[in-house]
Amino acid sequence: MDAKINRMKELIAVLTAAGKAYYQESREIMSNYEYDKLYDELQDLENETGVILSKSPTQNVGYQVLSELPKEAHERPMLSLDKTKSAESLQEWLGGQTGILSWKLDGLTVVLIYNHGTLQKAVTRGNGEIGEVITNNAKVFSNIPLNISHQGELVLRGEAVIKYSDFFRINEEIGDAAAKYKNPRNLCSGSVRQLNNQITAGRNVNFKAFTLVTAEGVDFKNSRKEQFEWLKRQGFDVVDYKMVTRDTLPEAVEEFAEAIQDYDIPSDGLVLLFDDIAYGESLGRTAKFPRNAIAFKWADEIRETKLNYIEWSPSRTGLINPVAIFDPVELEGTTVSRASVHNLSIMEALELGEGDQITVYKANMIIPQIADNLTRSGKIRIPDQCPVCDGKTEIRKINDVKSLYCTNPDCQAKRIKSFSLFVSRDALNIDGLSEATLEKFIGAGFIREFADIFHLEEHEEAITQMEGFGKKSYDNLIQAIKNASHTTLPRLVYGLGVAGIGLANAKMLCREFKYNFEKMRRADEEELIAVSGIGKVLADAWITYFKQEKNNEMVDRLLSEVTVMQEAETEGNGIFDGMVFVITGSVNHYSNRKELQEVIEAHGGKATGSVTSRTTYLINNDTTSNSSKNKKAKELGVPIISEEDFIKMLEE
Repeated sequence: MDAKINRMKELIAVLTAAGKAYYQESREIMSNYEYDKLYDELQDLENETGVILSKSPTQNVGYQVLSELPKEAHERPMLSLDKTKSAESLQEWLGGQTGILSWKLDGLTVVLIYNHGTLQKAVTRGNGEIGEVITNNAKVFSNIPLNISHQGELVLRGEAVIKYSDFFRINEEIGDAAAKYKNPRNLCSGSVRQLNNQITAGRNVNFKAFTLVTAEGVDFKNSRKEQFEWLKRQGFDVVDYKMVTRDTLPEAVEEFAEAIQDYDIPSDGLVLLFDDIAYGESLGRTAKFPRNAIAFKWADEIRETKLNYIEWSPSRTGLINPVAIFDPVELEGTTVSRASVHNLSIMEALELGEGDQITVYKANMIIPQIADNLTRSGKIRIPDQCPVCDGKTEIRKINDVKSLYCTNPDCQAKRIKSFSLFVSRDALNIDGLSEATLEKFIGAGFIREFADIFHLEEHEEAITQMEGFGKKSYDNLIQAIKNASHTTLPRLVYGLGVAGIGLANAKMLCREFKYNFEKMRRADEEELIAVSGIGKVLADAWITYFKQEKNNEMVDRLLSEVTVMQEAETEGNGIFDGMVFVITGSVNHYSNRKELQEVIEAHGGKATGSVTSRTTYLINNDTTSNSSKNKKAKELGVPIISEEDFIKMLEE
């Protein structure tokens, strides 16, 4: 008995740490497969011993909220769902009832509250009892209606998700992050819980409604399906679903299983819900689970194979990712022979070694992963040289996760990624220069720095003889390069790849410095921090970049190859020229504060985040509130104006 209790304590510690990392910190220290396996082991031990220890994740609905976002208790607790991996168990659970079978989306659960036809509040699930208020962020989700026709109170729940297509695009743009997001769920969690909703707005977060909690004064004829259809008429995107009975359930599950291969929205299973609202609610709930719904987790198809070797894959950030290469196996209808191991911590936990017998599966039936290592020889040698440039490597530990990095700043892999950013859509936008093509050109010596791209016509004969290139594709590429030689300063600045300087920051820098690049690159920390969105970290990165003479020389050669088009915004002084605004609270006449900020900047003004002696006006529709910004403005004698006051200033 003592051994079982001790094992339960071990499992609780491991699962709690993994859950905290996953839900609060948007990172992974173990795979979903491993977590589920340990969770099931703990649950079996609890059933066997009759003992449930405090802080057991089988009892806790969620994890403590640790952030600077406001916190709020849910009126109704948000419970997790009981789960099964058996379609037969789903049939038994449904019995003679009609059910609604839908995707179990893998994002962040959010509660929306509407009143008088307007979105009043959005709150995350949090720990099930207390969530974080993210109303400003929800207002910039890509598909949430800010106003609806229903005038009574409406409370609904849904999943905030980021599509795979957006995930791959955004992850590519992250560039200098210590490590890219491992999956769309982590990216979504970080996006939804941003303190600056301008970042959220750029992430294309989608919302899929899955439960209507209450809708004042509406008769849904005791049907969840009616609720779903009514929500659609109000303008909400509802999770895709099928109506099922006990007999049609297995076929419907199979249809979902086939569809997930091409489904752009992350899903980690299905949810089965009783259509009969009264019947479902009459069943009540356990301490953790409601009894009107059940989750179906995909039964992972696991194959045993032999690990041949670890491939070390360097990235633009210097991070070198371990990738397992194994004998090909069939999984979920496709042949797979490689799987990312993510980092050294996971590789060491699996004790991987060449020739080991491993088991592999597809997480959520899509992403190949290692489930277990049956041999555990632990014989993988961590390289002390980068496989691309032979530069020295080093192991860094960030948030208890060990990863391998290349320390050579001139590593070819870093250059490939930097060139990829330079030619990307938001930078110079040169169609035809994929990473694979860039790799060929860099390897052949055609490209050593950005300016060389504008001289590729010197290598016409060699390029047209390369695999995948002919005269037509070459001509198209050269034309695209000529088009790109006429660009704007924000695009050029973003394309340089200065650590942390995205397109939005590049635009802000250009506006602040009146599109004077020479002044920008000579700016000191104080001047840079004065720019909205530029803090000390970004300012230091900018200064460090332009302290290096080789970078300045490279940029000078690039500038000689391009024509920087002057933007209309730089012509003349706007009515707010020299004025500094701070925006706080909700806005009524603009879709969000970002739109109001853009209006200010378009008329020569500047919008910052903090009230200081340099602030000209504080915009707050609640001019009499006792908020910290209102108090600070009053202390400094800064006028507090409403949106209406601002609009009058615009019209004068």
